[in-house]
Amino acid sequence: MKEKLKMDYYLSHPIQYFSPLLSAMSERFELQVYYFSDASVKGSLDKGFDTNVKWDIPLLDGYHYTFLNNLSPRKSMANRFWDVINPGVIKKMIKNRSRVVIVNGWSYFSTLLAIFCAKLLGKRVWLRAESPLNQELRKNRGVLLCKKIILKYLFFPLINQFLYIGSENKRFLKFYGVSEKKMIYTPYAVDNNFWRQRHLQFTDRNVLKEKLSIPFDKKIILFTGKFIEKKRPFDLIKAFQKLKNLNCILIMVGEGELRNDMESYIKSEGIRGIILTGFINQSAIPEYYEVCDVFVMCSGMGETWGLAVNEAMNFEKPIIVSKTCGCYADLVQEGINGFLFTEGNIEELRCCIDKVLADERLCKNAGVASGKIVHDFSIDNIVTNLVKAGENLYS
Repeated sequence: MKEKLKMDYYLSHPIQYFSPLLSAMSERFELQVYYFSDASVKGSLDKGFDTNVKWDIPLLDGYHYTFLNNLSPRKSMANRFWDVINPGVIKKMIKNRSRVVIVNGWSYFSTLLAIFCAKLLGKRVWLRAESPLNQELRKNRGVLLCKKIILKYLFFPLINQFLYIGSENKRFLKFYGVSEKKMIYTPYAVDNNFWRQRHLQFTDRNVLKEKLSIPFDKKIILFTGKFIEKKRPFDLIKAFQKLKNLNCILIMVGEGELRNDMESYIKSEGIRGIILTGFINQSAIPEYYEVCDVFVMCSGMGETWGLAVNEAMNFEKPIIVSKTCGCYADLVQEGINGFLFTEGNIEELRCCIDKVLADERLCKNAGVASGKIVHDFSIDNIVTNLVKAGENLYS
């Protein structure tokens, strides 16, 4: 029996999207996961949702993990450089005999510490990151020039393999000089099995609509996410306001700092048919995916992928996505499973929604197509590609 490749994975904190992947990886590798913070397990203030969040699905099942002591005085994770300070990384690196170290991103002090320490100890460093080129090119030329010098000539040469998540992320890496032979395709994925099983267990949408107090005769547009600038929730509200198809409801699942402004706008404009649900946890959110007729992600800069799109596709829903979202080039096949629109273009977004809701056949066929497309964006494919890369170390 072939010996499993010993691998360490360094992550900022337990993330609901990553835990199923780590469990699957542990079946094929001798995997040890190190977390820089336990904020998401204990429950803490989520700056984006603007409320305390504790996920109601298991985040630590199926793999070996260790929480490293975090010396940062900050108690929440907000993607700030000093959110995690874990000098214990050094001791773990020296003690462990892992051949490969995977690090997720480079935005924290501790992730950089892990990368530099692993390199000094002669370990192979695999980096998984999300940055899309379409957003990178919107930065000013001076910033791009500085980043090109730092990333292309100083930082990226330290990395042995880059785990890219999709087309725009691959283009980002090429832009900064990474050769294709150093890339491993690890498509950004949710636990398709979990979401598809939930979809299949629902047999009557009207039962769910009654439970959620939604009129049976209304078509439903769904938004899920944080009510923050990056997600651009006002774009969808304004597009809904202009819809020609009036027999519909907009359900916005989420919470965040913009909620009061959204409520004020809805009231001042006299807009009817918008439901703001508040934060909905993972165990209950499938009900909203199931009852919707179309899913919309209108995010702007900072939406490096948009995994809620993957979730909606597992429920066989048409999708409408802004061209800024990192996933747009991979998950949306124009006119087949949904439509793309220009970020911030309210009229274009309105037209996309009306087009889907006005055509029952298009809506149904697009939903079926979504289910087929998302099948390839799976945890199984990630693990398979990582195993192949691991085997190459011995060849």
